[in-house]
Amino acid sequence: MKNFLIAQSGGPSSAINATLAGIMAKAAGGADKVYGAVNGIQGVIEDKLVDITKAAKDPAALKILAQTPAAALYSCRYKIGGDEKKFERILEVLKKRDIHYFVYIGGNDSMDTVDQLSAYTAVRGLENLFVVGAPKTIDNDLAETDHCPGYGSAAKYIATTFAELERDLAVYDRKSATVVEIMGRNAGWLTAASVLARRTGVTAPHLIYLPEVPFDPDAFIARVQDR
Repeated sequence: MKNFLIAQSGGPSSAINATLAGIMAKAAGGADKVYGAVNGIQGVIEDKLVDITKAAKDPAALKILAQTPAAALYSCRYKIGGDEKKFERILEVLKKRDIHYFVYIGGNDSMDTVDQLSAYTAVRGLENLFVVGAPKTIDNDLAETDHCPGYGSAAKYIATTFAELERDLAVYDRKSATVVEIMGRNAGWLTAASVLARRTGVTAPHLIYLPEVPFDPDAFIARVQDR
């Protein structure tokens, strides 16, 4: 038997379950059993695995899953930190269920976990165990990737928010300035996506500041007053 394990972690997005559904469909075609870890790598360590083989072979269930937001297998914020005991525990759980393929869906920390675990299995000479990362982050800041699932939906949300804010503020004759802070770790992809609001016909955002560019407070204030 060669079984398959899938887990999700990090912040959920409207696209993370679509990735899960795709992996499940692929796994169902070649694995004897497909397992899901509840709460990511933390769930693997705690042996919280559930058999999702039946759902993986059900096209109707996968279609619904692909359109469902958040994380169906639940998530975690858990760092391995190079702890060899944790690696050994993970391998113990995988061996217990004869799991040969482990796909971890997540962002920066999750991909770091994948990298560490993959390197550890190589050192141990475990040639029949494959650890793969499925990138996901709305920040769109994973190295070596062009774009990540989750970024597009978040960018659309931000563009829509700015378009609606501009319309709300336009109905008043009182002068005002609205500052919107957008997340993105240390990357400006999501902030930059706010410019898409202009495609709806609004003029906002009028000023866009990215973390990659040094911020000049005096120049900022002058530009706000000019606007």
